[in-house]
Amino acid sequence: MTMDTDIVVIGAGIAGASVAARLAPHASVVLLEREDQPGYHSTGRSAATFVPGYGPPSIISLTSASRSFFMSPDDGFCDGPLLSPRGILMIGGEGDGDHVREAQELGMVQMSLDEAKDRVPPLKTDAVSVALIDEGALDIDVDLLHQGFLREFRRLAGQLHCRAEVKALSREGTGWLVETSAGDWRTPLVVNAAGAWCDAVAALAGVRPVGLQPKRRSAALITPPDSWDISNYPLVFGAGETFYFKPMSGKLMVSPADATVVEPHDAWADDMLIAEAIDKFQQVMDVEVRRLDHTWGGLRTFGSDGDPVVGYDPEVSGFFWLAGQGGYGIQTSPTLSRLAAALALSQTIPGDIVAAGVDVSALSPARFHGAAV
Repeated sequence: MTMDTDIVVIGAGIAGASVAARLAPHASVVLLEREDQPGYHSTGRSAATFVPGYGPPSIISLTSASRSFFMSPDDGFCDGPLLSPRGILMIGGEGDGDHVREAQELGMVQMSLDEAKDRVPPLKTDAVSVALIDEGALDIDVDLLHQGFLREFRRLAGQLHCRAEVKALSREGTGWLVETSAGDWRTPLVVNAAGAWCDAVAALAGVRPVGLQPKRRSAALITPPDSWDISNYPLVFGAGETFYFKPMSGKLMVSPADATVVEPHDAWADDMLIAEAIDKFQQVMDVEVRRLDHTWGGLRTFGSDGDPVVGYDPEVSGFFWLAGQGGYGIQTSPTLSRLAAALALSQTIPGDIVAAGVDVSALSPARFHGAAV
């Protein structure tokens, strides 16, 4: 049986869940997820940090506009804080002067090596020559955020369907027939929030892809020595983002900070890059890593110019893009979802988003086709 709904959102990661929650007060919305659970891919594998001054200008504006939601979410959205103190510590050696200057331009402040060791006691100060700190960086409780949007969506009578892979997207009159493994829906509006698979979803609909590029990031968890109290460690990264580590669920996550170009897939860690990251970790930390508790990989999907893709396709009516958030999808989701919902519903852009300097034309998919925005 084919069912009718006002809007179909494809993908229940942070992008799809958040925009579905914003659309649900205004329309009947069906949220489709191909996996057994929402957020299986990028969202569920993210150890996101809220870093206000990091990223291209569009991301900085979107992040700035998201701060108020993170600090004071809507009543009933979650049962705990979305943000917690973390900080970011950059360490470098001789020859990292350019990276130091770039970090200072982003607001990082140089500290003595003794001060750095106070923050991270096992740090080998003879292995580094410079340290800079950003105390404004905060951990994001990704699961709490994601589940908050899903809870809000369900409260507003939204329908979430997992194991609902989209098999076909075809025109039916002025709208769409969305055929999935869990049923079929007729709708005038499709929101493409399928992460690394957004271009593939577009191709199913006969819509020109915009050239999105998934990039893999690898990570590993290690158990620190019992004598280490890692709870207040900052996120520590090597100058030039050659590797980083941070506390995560009582363990230390270590990553090579890789951005390997890949096709959309169920990502796994690159063992060679993990080994290189562990070696760099041991060079600067007074420990020998004997075993890894767990490794994984995640996909971060970028537009060709580094900006997200948000808006109606300029060539095919009723097809809306919400894609290409790169590694910033979690920290921008409160604002990006409100912006996307306003554009999809042809509403006025919220004033605080405009005031934050978000340039809608810089995010529009029309920029890839030479069309007027």
